[in-house]
Amino acid sequence: MGVTVFTDEVTGPIPAARIFKAILDSHNLLPKLIPDKIKSIQVQGDGGPGSIKQINFAEDAPFKFVKHRIDVIDKETFMCKYTLIEGGIIGDKIEKVVETVKFEASPNEGSICKITSEFHTIGDFQLKEEDVKIGKEMALKTSKVVEAYLLENLNAYA
Repeated sequence: MGVTVFTDEVTGPIPAARIFKAILDSHNLLPKLIPDKIKSIQVQGDGGPGSIKQINFAEDAPFKFVKHRIDVIDKETFMCKYTLIEGGIIGDKIEKVVETVKFEASPNEGSICKITSEFHTIGDFQLKEEDVKIGKEMALKTSKVVEAYLLENLNAYA
């Protein structure tokens, strides 16, 4: 088993506290904003650490669903950590994916999103950045949709 780590940093126009609130409510927000991509998100638990979120994708998606276990939510530092435990790319080559997402203030009153992805592989499998390109592109598109919604709806998650 090996671990491959990728890091990303994305700057956006929404303040860290506000975008973090929207992310915590993603189970309600995302199916409304992108119903052509996400059919529903089910939460088992209270939404805090230990809870499971199952994201059910639209029929034409490359995966039917993914399940995340929420490991940490820190509302003071705008950080969350979760583990992809089932569905999607989990299978005979990848055991789990641990994601840490942290929002920080940026100089322009927006935020900087720092993402660390740890891919825990099985056996000798060597993961390359191109192997996760589709997932990264989907996440970036989703974040842009959320940003656009928040810019149009100034009272949402304020």
